[in-house]
Parts: sequence; structure tokens; C-alpha cells
Amino acid sequence: MKNRSLPLMLAATLLAAASVAHAAYPEKTIRIIVPYSPGGNIDITARALAPGLIEALGQQVVVDNRPGAGGTIGTELAAKSAPDGYTLLLNSTGALTTAPALYPRLGYDPIRDFATTSLVSLVPLVMVAHPSVPARNVKEFIALAKSRPGSITIASAGVGTTNHLGGELFQSVTGTRLIHVPYKGSGQALIDVMGGQVDVMFDQLSSSIGYIQGGKLRAVAVTTLKRSAQMPGIPTMNESGLPGFDASTVTGIVLPAATPRDIVMKLHAALIKVLRLKATRDSLARFGAETLESTPEEFARFVREDFAKWSKVIREAGIKLK
Repeated sequence: MKNRSLPLMLAATLLAAASVAHAAYPEKTIRIIVPYSPGGNIDITARALAPGLIEALGQQVVVDNRPGAGGTIGTELAAKSAPDGYTLLLNSTGALTTAPALYPRLGYDPIRDFATTSLVSLVPLVMVAHPSVPARNVKEFIALAKSRPGSITIASAGVGTTNHLGGELFQSVTGTRLIHVPYKGSGQALIDVMGGQVDVMFDQLSSSIGYIQGGKLRAVAVTTLKRSAQMPGIPTMNESGLPGFDASTVTGIVLPAATPRDIVMKLHAALIKVLRLKATRDSLARFGAETLESTPEEFARFVREDFAKWSKVIREAGIKLK
């Protein structure tokens, strides 16, 4: 009997030790991997969250930029990090759901390899056109595009980028056919739309808002289900006759999949607390982001559904990366 009880006692001791260790979490600096360069929306979001997380968790929180390959390098690094709660990943739909749909042989799986905490923010895309384009709303643009199939041009920051896929989703649900003009970044693409070299583009509202207000671009519709608080006068695709249309940049914090559940929930509670701070909301609103929050289960469901949606768009559009 003594020999039989020994393994049980040992297991109980190990579980108790693990519980104590998790209860003491965190005991050292936490890093948030941002898989993009400093200065972008995702980086700014991480730095807006860090001060609140430091206060909520009682430990230093540092932002670790690991850019490259459209965010996939930093994302893979996070997926393969130790599942101890000291490596977080603030990611966007670009690397978390659309890149795996584009690159089936990535070193991570968006559903299998991450434990979700909460969604963090949403930045809408806006369909903008050069003022000379004779369409002031979605209905008129669809009619124009169908009257000139294959002659209306649409710019993007490159094949497979968020604004490219937003345009492909639009064509898929409207039955229109536009000529894709990819650039090596959104800056030059936006310049050429303003210059009239390209007709239209799906761009982040945060980078187009000044040009819309200045009359250099015409806003046709935003891609979120609700109107933007920054520019409430711009209608949504959803209310413009395309029900359910949603193509936005959404961010959230994930951890390696094997991270213990109690650590995940402790981080979730701290993150929700930070997201409800006025300072956090104000920081994100300054660049056009809406603050979100969710349960881990809601976030996981979002990942599954978003991955499935963009996989379908990419497949139907025949998008292939060279």
C-alpha cells in the first residue's frame, strides 16, 4: 500500500508546488512581442497598454519589436516561446488569421498554437476614391464598376495585405471586377490615389482621415459594422447594401498554447482592467482605434471565424503569392 500511495503523494506535491508557483505569477519582467516595426498601429497599441499592465501586474512590461515577413517572424517566435506567461504577443488579424490563409506552410497554426486572452482594438478600413471618380456612395460605385468591368483600378500596399484582401472581399460580395495595382507599402499607394493615377483604395481610416477632411480623397464607406466615432458621417458597407460586410484590423493578446489556464486568466483580468481605463481608450482613439474586450472563448471563436472567412476570400479570388 505504501508503494502504491507514493506516486499519488508525489503527484499531489507537484500539483501543490505548481499552484503556489502560478499564484506567485508574475515574478519577473513580462515582454510583449510586437511582430511589426516601431511606430505603427500595433506598436503604438502595445505601448499604450504597457503602463496599465505594469500597474495591474506589479512587474515591468517591455515591448519587444520583432518585425519581418508581414508579422509572421515575430508571431512564430511567440508561438514557440516558453508557455510560462512571460511572453505575450500583441498581434493583428494580418499575421494571426490572413497570413496563415495565404501561407499554408507557416511555422505556426493560428488556432492550435495560441491561448487567447482578450481582443484589444479595432481600426476600420475606409474605401476612398479620387474625387474625380463619379460615384459618391457604394451603390453608385458598384453600378460604375459593373458598367466598366475591368477598367476601374484599386490600389493596395501589396498582395495579401489587409487593404488588398478588403478589396477582394468587396469584389466577391458585389460581383464587380477591378484591376488590382499593388504597391510596396500603403504610403505610395495612397499618394497615387490622391493623384488620380489609381481610382480607389481600401485604407486604414487613421491614415486617410486627414486627406478625407482636406478634400483630397472621397470617403465611400467604412468597413466596420458600426460607424466610426471619428467620422460618424461616413456610412458603413453594412448599411450601404452589403449586410455583414466587415474587413478591419483587429488586435488582441495571445500566449503560447500550453500556458497554464490560471496564468491566462490572471493576464486576462489585468488586460480587461487596462482596457477600461480612460487613458488607454484615449490613447487608442487618437489614431482611430476603437477599444474592444472579450472573453478568451470569444477571442478564440473570432480567430476561427476570421481565418475561415479570409481563407474563402483568398481561395475564391485565386490569390497566389510569388
